Amino acid sequence: MSESRTELLAWVNSLCQLNYTKIEQCGSGIAQCIIMDSIYRDVPLQKCKFNAKHEYEYVANFKVLQAVFDKHKVSNAIPVERLTKCKFQDNIEFLQMMKKYWDQYYPGGPYDILARRGLGSGAVTGGLVRGAGTVVADRKVATNRKPAAPAGAANSAASGPTRHGAVGNSESPEMHARLVEVTRDRDRQKELVETLEKERDFYFSKLREIEVLVQDVLDGGVLGATVPLEKFKQIQGIMYQTEEGFELPGDDSENPAQAA
Repeated sequence: MSESRTELLAWVNSLCQLNYTKIEQCGSGIAQCIIMDSIYRDVPLQKCKFNAKHEYEYVANFKVLQAVFDKHKVSNAIPVERLTKCKFQDNIEFLQMMKKYWDQYYPGGPYDILARRGLGSGAVTGGLVRGAGTVVADRKVATNRKPAAPAGAANSAASGPTRHGAVGNSESPEMHARLVEVTRDRDRQKELVETLEKERDFYFSKLREIEVLVQDVLDGGVLGATVPLEKFKQIQGIMYQTEEGFELPGDDSENPAQAA
């Protein structure tokens, strides 16, 4: 049986050292490249755009993935055009296929994507799900852990330099509160950026559909003649359609056509 969305996200974040919160983010192609690298260790990661924000950058990542598929004779097709639209259904189906392939061919042992990228071995960024992909990091933390000080040294330790996370540290609650505040602010900013990007893509798709309709009219040779009323209705429908989860701004006035 295929893994659920939550299980897939936990696996991707753990293996790939990512911080994804939804399946749609896999539309960038980065996770799939890392998954294949964890199996074969030969993906040219320097060609991958890890901070990709635009569709053409996503396409570049999938070109890297396609080259790896070809090299290792993976017959599964990569629906690049659908994946880069970052729709849930397309991406979860492809990710489930990738997970099945990984289960079959992963050689075992720890995999450290940060070391593969030349960013150091075992470094862990905040908020990551820990698991098979961070075994190296876990071992590093365990190795560097110091033994607890004797009970008689507690008083002298308290008067010495302040240690992060030590019991009795008067600054610890303030630092924790500050960290929580900064984290929340970061999450709010991230959510705002995602919302703005979603609105941008939404309105761009409207303009693109209108452009196609207008071009259809021009190609039909009706320039200078009466344009079919149905075409105007289609354009109006595009202008006023909404996406799931998108709310029109509150306004007591009616739309311009009704007001006229």
